Amino acid sequence: MDTRLLDILVCPICKGPLDHDRKAQELICKADRLAYPIRDGIPIMWADQARDLQAAAPTAN
Repeated sequence: MDTRLLDILVCPICKGPLDHDRKAQELICKADRLAYPIRDGIPIMWADQARDLQAAAPTAN
């Protein structure tokens, strides 16, 4: 993924910064706890395509 593109991309919901997870091929919004997929080098920035990181996190008992 082009670093220049990463510098200008923001979360479409909160307009906050995104972290690039190279291994998972996702852009992570820590504020909204969402992961946007990167498919064939193209970030998919639709909220309905984002993975909910809270749902994936194990719950503490």
